[in-house]
Amino acid sequence: MKSRFKRMQAMLLLFVILSLALTGDTAVSADAPYKTYTIDGYGYMTETQTAYMPHLTITKVGEEALSEPRDMVISEDGFLYIADTGNRRIVVSDLSGNLKKVITSEEFIYPCGVFVTKDKKIYVADRDAKTVFVLNEDSTILARYQRPDHPLYGDGVDFKPLKLAVTNKGIMFIVCEANTNGLVEISPADGGTFLGYFGTNFTKSSLTQIILRVFMTDAQRAKQVSNIPSTPDNLAIDTKGLLYTVTRGEYYDTLKKLNIAGKNLISADAYEEYPAAVTTGNYENIFMVSSLGYVYEFNEDGELLYVFGGSDDGRQRIGLCKKVEAIGVDASDKIYILDSDLSQIQVFAPTEFTDLIHKALYLYSKGRYTESKEPLEEILKMNSLFDYANKAMGRAYLQEENYSMALHYARLAKDHSTYSDALWETRNIWLRDNLIPSLIIIVLLVLLWKGLKLLDKKKGCFDGIRRIKVRLSRKELLGQLKYSIYFMKHPIDGCYGVRREGKASLLCANILLALFILFRIINKYFCGFLLKNVREGRYALGSDILYVVVLFLLFTASNYLICTINDGEGTLKQIYCSFTYALTPYLILQPFIFLLSQVVTYNEAFIVEFAVLFEQVWIVILLFLAIKEINNYSVKETGKVIFLTFFAALIAALVAFILYVLGSQVFDFIIAISGEVVYRLGF
Repeated sequence: MKSRFKRMQAMLLLFVILSLALTGDTAVSADAPYKTYTIDGYGYMTETQTAYMPHLTITKVGEEALSEPRDMVISEDGFLYIADTGNRRIVVSDLSGNLKKVITSEEFIYPCGVFVTKDKKIYVADRDAKTVFVLNEDSTILARYQRPDHPLYGDGVDFKPLKLAVTNKGIMFIVCEANTNGLVEISPADGGTFLGYFGTNFTKSSLTQIILRVFMTDAQRAKQVSNIPSTPDNLAIDTKGLLYTVTRGEYYDTLKKLNIAGKNLISADAYEEYPAAVTTGNYENIFMVSSLGYVYEFNEDGELLYVFGGSDDGRQRIGLCKKVEAIGVDASDKIYILDSDLSQIQVFAPTEFTDLIHKALYLYSKGRYTESKEPLEEILKMNSLFDYANKAMGRAYLQEENYSMALHYARLAKDHSTYSDALWETRNIWLRDNLIPSLIIIVLLVLLWKGLKLLDKKKGCFDGIRRIKVRLSRKELLGQLKYSIYFMKHPIDGCYGVRREGKASLLCANILLALFILFRIINKYFCGFLLKNVREGRYALGSDILYVVVLFLLFTASNYLICTINDGEGTLKQIYCSFTYALTPYLILQPFIFLLSQVVTYNEAFIVEFAVLFEQVWIVILLFLAIKEINNYSVKETGKVIFLTFFAALIAALVAFILYVLGSQVFDFIIAISGEVVYRLGF
């Protein structure tokens, strides 16, 4: 028994020693200390599978400790070049943190930016030396670039380089501290030629600021804080020579992808308030990281794939950061994040889920749409609600001209653009196959109708139908419903009929209001996909009905009270009935608009929008004339009454809200007192 116990102790001790030996300078985690999110088709953040797992943490490069590192770049041959700013040097290591060399110079003061070209030239941005150094791997300085001596650079503008990126031709794009003109572009020709500013951010002014400046004096304008563009925070360059910048305070323009003309090619669907760095991946994907450690991955068009990571809370858990300065991606898709506060590099490895996404991105970018569906199907097996995969599937089917499947996946992903394109093609195919047969059927129906009319004249085939129609027209309710159409076309005479001839009833008005609510609900939840503004499968019928009824009754009651005060001649019943009759254009036109919404594409959506606007204007005119004619007002008096009606409705809503809040507090108080009594009595 004792020998067995000793063997168990020895095995446990061996396990502990091996664990400590394996962790050393690197730490491995079996679980991510953060969640991964993506954006669904409605623009909301939703949790998804873990995209990247913490892989290791490089706390030392060999035996060299880092001090306030400010930048990092991964060379094409797979080495890390780290701007070890606190130690005034550039440290080179392999991707596992093994030291390869140290590049130093007595001229280095604050080396905070580093870039390596294909020919192994090392560019170092030194803020305090106000110089960009070019060195070889032996620490020999090949060139120095300082403040451009050019009138276009700007008088009084200093040259304090922070970050830089270099093209294959040696043209430098430099982020300079406090230089709001944009990236400084310098060519190596003639010892350094200033080519101008590139990728300048735009200034922004709110409407309030613009209006205030119009009424300000020159002295007041001079005292205002100058409205100047933001300085880019960091940049990167891809293999095609496209530049990427990140800038704080630019919202959805935080991330930019700039072509040779400096034009932004993307509009990212997510932004970060405190961006720190940007880089590109192996599939034309884009990575942006915040200073707090949140990593965003986008595709080449700026569509968000994932966001993950987070800020360290002091426990120094692997995968969390304190202050990020740089980001890099190696050939195996691992992400490297440089943390200046912790003086370490966090490494993240992609999961199987992310590998499939990257494979699909690669195949799709190469035009191999059919092949891209295989990894996408695997992704959807893992997470059927991953909208980006549904979107990519829809686009792949669109390229294959399988429009029915493209419509299916585009609808799942809420991808309106793909849905519109697929709908356009589907409609064209239907017209091509059915236009002539449809025209023949229409001609035959017209001929049949004319034949029946001719037969009716000779034989009276439709006499029975006419008798039924006459009997129905004598029904008072049907006559009142039919009168709503007359009211819509002749509102002044229609109001006279409501007021003097009893052409309306509460039953008829209630039916019209119920139909309005029904049509509104149908249009809200079942209109064409491209024009729908609510989430699929989400219904709130009770609130929809209550919303219309409360607003309609509030407006009617407020108008009646205001009209009574202002010598109006209409009764509450007359006002209510005329208001419901004024809704008739909606009841007549909305079914056609609803059907039209099912077949229009984005290019034709303006037709539906114009029809809706026409319908709304018609209703407003009818309401105006109803108030005027029912109460025998002039146009000026009607305008005054309408304004007071809205004011009274607002006051009533505020009073109702106050009563609701007070009532809730009284109810909570009674519940609390009752609970206390029950507790004290021991029930």
